[in-house]
Amino acid sequence: MYSYDHKIRVRYGETDKMGVVYHGCYPLYYEEARTEMLRSIGISYLELEQRSIMMPVTEMHVKYIAPAYYDDLLTVRVSLRQPPGVRIVFHYQIFNQNNQLLNEAELTLVFVNEATRRPCRLPQALADVLAPYFDK
Repeated sequence: MYSYDHKIRVRYGETDKMGVVYHGCYPLYYEEARTEMLRSIGISYLELEQRSIMMPVTEMHVKYIAPAYYDDLLTVRVSLRQPPGVRIVFHYQIFNQNNQLLNEAELTLVFVNEATRRPCRLPQALADVLAPYFDK
């Protein structure tokens, strides 16, 4: 398993009139944390795109537990619990600065060859950097 924590400060524009984070902002938090997680292991989205690999989201399951508010400092924990193949499943937990669990989600992305628009196996470079986290 590989896990990565990413900090995000809630901006005013992400909240509603009550100062609560709008539910549609959470997928943006997931994306930011996922991007930084990959960068932390040496693979950037840009590099994948340059290798003609796209990663569309095919499933998203979200559980809203408690609200986040303007100026909260959130920790977005993103983890990979199983090795990827054609699909990669990211698990998320979002905590506030008091370590209260606010949100959980699971997103499935598929590796797609840009030219053929067909699913493909994960790039070897990504498989290589993730392998130590899933060796038995």
